[in-house]
Amino acid sequence: MTNTSTWKQLPRIVSLGEGVLSEMVPIVKELRLLGDPLVITTKTPKMVAGLEIVGDFEEKGHNPKMVVVESEGMKEVEGVIRELKKDDFGFVIGVGGGKPIDIAKIASVELHKEFISVPTVASHDGIASSRASIPDEGVQHSITAKPPIAIIADTKVIVGSPWKLTSAGCADIISNFTAVKDWKLAKLQGTTEYSEYAAALSEMTAEMLIQNVDLILKKSERSIFMVMKALVSSGVAMSIAGSSHPASGGEHLFSHQLNRVAVGERLHGHQVGVGTILTEYLHSGESGGWKKIKNTLEKLECPTTAEELGVTRENVIKALSTAHEIRDRHTILGKGIGEKDAEIVAEKTGVI
Repeated sequence: MTNTSTWKQLPRIVSLGEGVLSEMVPIVKELRLLGDPLVITTKTPKMVAGLEIVGDFEEKGHNPKMVVVESEGMKEVEGVIRELKKDDFGFVIGVGGGKPIDIAKIASVELHKEFISVPTVASHDGIASSRASIPDEGVQHSITAKPPIAIIADTKVIVGSPWKLTSAGCADIISNFTAVKDWKLAKLQGTTEYSEYAAALSEMTAEMLIQNVDLILKKSERSIFMVMKALVSSGVAMSIAGSSHPASGGEHLFSHQLNRVAVGERLHGHQVGVGTILTEYLHSGESGGWKKIKNTLEKLECPTTAEELGVTRENVIKALSTAHEIRDRHTILGKGIGEKDAEIVAEKTGVI
């Protein structure tokens, strides 16, 4: 008989809703996490959630430590880990967006501690996944970590974040459509393991978000609840797969390459959204699903053109034609589509 046994770690507790930040200490008790917490955060998340968490633990007799990180590069991560090795604490809490949560993930693995995810924005699905994305010398590295043992997402906190961050999270979820298509291509090429369940969960999550666009556009706590459910679901799909395949394909390669060829501050989710339009056209042609994706992104007030994204025509062509160089992953981009074909795709979809 073939041994098909696998072992996956998934979040044990997901607390999502208004005011759930106050549940942190009881959840830690329920999980039987011993010792004092280490809170990793950044400047704004510290004010909207970090200080409250620290205060709650202090009221219960704990001695929490807070680390406020300034940047997200590999050197910053290594520096944080070096400092933390000097201290005695029981578990790690990441509070904020992608930067502190990814650093907390890596630190928890290196230090053999459990990790709790406390997102303060709804901008990406890394809040629940087993991957960490860290830039190093202009290159975005996807690092194997482990998913959080718990996720505590307070909609009362998150609804106060800028809408553009939530719209970026929505775009990141919508990109699951093309990510799964690329994953299926890789499966046919025999270059990766494939999980029907993880793929179905990822696709269902993206479809659920599109079906609830009108609700999400109300920009209420209920809207945030829906988006956060989708982000958690997408992160769990990656944990089940044991890779980022369910939520990262050619559209993510496009985004990472755009960071290389076009200097500037842009949201990852928004770049991925534009990449999804382009790669969906490559998958299904002029009459395919790219128009539905573009229309949905427009409703969500996401950029769908180079101008709206803040890059040039040449930047888009260069990024799309060279995105395959980012990493050795089989996608619809293959070994590269060439600048002329990239220009045609970008023009046909109205991106340029």
